[in-house]
Amino acid sequence: MKILMVCLGNICRSPLAEGIMKTKVPGNIYVDSAGTISQHEGKHPDPRALKTAEAHQIDISKQRSRPITSEDLENFDKIYCMDLDVMEDVISIARNEEQRQKISLFMEVLGDHGNAEVPDPYWGEMEEFENVYRILDRGCEEIARRLNPQTQ
Repeated sequence: MKILMVCLGNICRSPLAEGIMKTKVPGNIYVDSAGTISQHEGKHPDPRALKTAEAHQIDISKQRSRPITSEDLENFDKIYCMDLDVMEDVISIARNEEQRQKISLFMEVLGDHGNAEVPDPYWGEMEEFENVYRILDRGCEEIARRLNPQTQ
């Protein structure tokens, strides 16, 4: 199983989601993250994301931003998008229906279809990053539960 978390720049939400998810699934499940823009390519996650993850004993310091590629849609089993614009961008690079079926909004795992976006904390303060962490933690917990129903 391969899971990809996707946000806009791959420096705030998706690196946090990747780090959180890795703590909740066994090592045989590969987790990565990407962004729909290449503006931050090669850069570490935002310092506020690093600090938030560290406060929860999660190390995301080795992650580097990268843009999503058409190969990702081929190689990953499930692609979770942090908001509607990101999802539209990811769908636009899908080559077929099989790839489109892999793509969903992250919040939908929590049954939240009315407020289906993980807020982007980039323009906010530490409180926004902590709020996003809590949202992502709940969602990752549900994804992990679905991957391993024996733990219910």
